Amino acid sequence: MLLNVAAYHFAPIDQPHALAADVHARAERDGLLGTVLIAPEGINLFLAGDDAAIHGLLDSLRQLPGLESLTAKFSHSRGQPFGRLKVKVKPEIIAFRREASSPLESGRAPAVAPPTLARWLDQGHDDDGKRVVMLDTRNREEFGYGTFASALTLPIDNFTDLPQALEPHREALQDATVVSFCTGGIRCEKAALWMHAQGMSNVLQLDGGILGYFEQVGGRHYEGRCFVFDERVALDADLQPMVDDAA
Repeated sequence: MLLNVAAYHFAPIDQPHALAADVHARAERDGLLGTVLIAPEGINLFLAGDDAAIHGLLDSLRQLPGLESLTAKFSHSRGQPFGRLKVKVKPEIIAFRREASSPLESGRAPAVAPPTLARWLDQGHDDDGKRVVMLDTRNREEFGYGTFASALTLPIDNFTDLPQALEPHREALQDATVVSFCTGGIRCEKAALWMHAQGMSNVLQLDGGILGYFEQVGGRHYEGRCFVFDERVALDADLQPMVDDAA
């Protein structure tokens, strides 16, 4: 079995090209495959390989200023889900191209922990009695594999399309507690920050995204699987790859 890791962290990266070179050299040396994106605002990685190599890379990243609290989500697969190693420097760790959408500018977006969200969904409202609307910030291919029950999904193909697609729903969301969510947490955090800047103060992000919810709660209130952008295709609530079911 191979260890799969998904991790991201917002932190100022003063020399992203130098860090990219160091990460590429270490990952290549240790036989890790997958994608690492590095930007002035932080790091985003999806890798698979030997347990010791994965943890060694994470430990080395946590030695860097600003990355000490880098957290990761783990799962296992029978085969290598990535075809090659890619380490790239980008303007953002996920492209959104909107101002006021980075935690480095205004701090983290308000968040709800998975166990609290599950309790709210169980009781049908938040702790203040407001209805809860789950807002899927992923694209239509992703939510086609699964999403939270009765979630608001938007007909987008790229994350950059979200603001325009959300506009027709803003008025209807005013009386709700809106919980934005995505696979691992980057998009829902950026979306929540941008929505707050647009006057939507009733928006929270799901801390850790769907994968964090699966880890802490399981599949309660979630229908289907969580799509991932690699050969595993999608993960179920036990974090088992869809392709392993057919093996």
